[in-house]
Amino acid sequence: MFQVVEADTADEMWLKATAWFEPLGFATRQGSRCGNTIEVLHGALSLSNPRQRWIASRAPAINPAYALAEVIWIMNGRNDSAMPNYFNPRLPKYAGDKASYHGAYGFRLRQHFGLDQLQRAYSALLANGESRQIVLQFWDCKMDLPTEKGAPRAEDIPCNVMSILKLRDGRLEWTQIMRSNDFILGLPHNIVQFTCLQEVMAGWLGVQLGEFNHFADSLHIYDHDAPITRRIDTCILPRNNESIALPKVESERSFANLGRFADVLSSSAIAVAELLTTFNELEVDPSFRSWASILTADALRRRKACKEMEAVMNGCSNPCLATLFERWLRRKSES
Repeated sequence: MFQVVEADTADEMWLKATAWFEPLGFATRQGSRCGNTIEVLHGALSLSNPRQRWIASRAPAINPAYALAEVIWIMNGRNDSAMPNYFNPRLPKYAGDKASYHGAYGFRLRQHFGLDQLQRAYSALLANGESRQIVLQFWDCKMDLPTEKGAPRAEDIPCNVMSILKLRDGRLEWTQIMRSNDFILGLPHNIVQFTCLQEVMAGWLGVQLGEFNHFADSLHIYDHDAPITRRIDTCILPRNNESIALPKVESERSFANLGRFADVLSSSAIAVAELLTTFNELEVDPSFRSWASILTADALRRRKACKEMEAVMNGCSNPCLATLFERWLRRKSES
């Protein structure tokens, strides 16, 4: 049986879904290779306004810099581990301590199958907006199916299986299919990743955003995250009113520059003064300046350059992202 929630914002959607994991909810006990879980099968979450993609009421607070770095990494089709590991040093614990990630979503989308799936989807939808065949594939059965004895092939097997895109009434509808989804750690980032890709593709096509529909065949929390009430810290988040829906050439140029910029930030050889110079000289569309501010502020925090971090954040044009970063700073100061 499907379990369904619908909401205008991702935060509201997530808060509604927490009821599934309460004592009288739908969740049941289920073991896994990473520990015991409380699992909801066939969870369907529908987001009517994908730009309101941030889940702010999760405790602990999400790091927006890491979430944005992931999107940049995906859009650039990369699988190297250094840049995402810089913004999330705990990532190797979950995905393996290697120079590249086996299941990197961007690499799977743009390189792994010998085809840039984003480019093909864009071209196909431009040519035939009524197509029902636009499916973006992450899962590679040769690499990802377990061995005959049931052992995982790698530490980083893709949780996202596919994305399904449709144009209807001048709006881009996006359905995301996941085989497995950690409600606390994974879901908030997955929503950001794929609603951003949805908005980017809508910009390339020159259409409006439709709904974002997310299906997790196993939506779960681990025992160490229970009870779910410990993981809720309700937040009133400003609306995210900045659009990243740009024409394709401008969009790709901005993401390429942001990728190079994130590499500079993650380099230990770059001092604070050079970092700030690179930030000031960064060439991106104005809609991405707030992204650069968040990435820069987190890099300055990690270098303990607090005054410089505050100055950068004072210039951030997006109150939604600024609020998320303030919550992240409060989390780090309390830890």
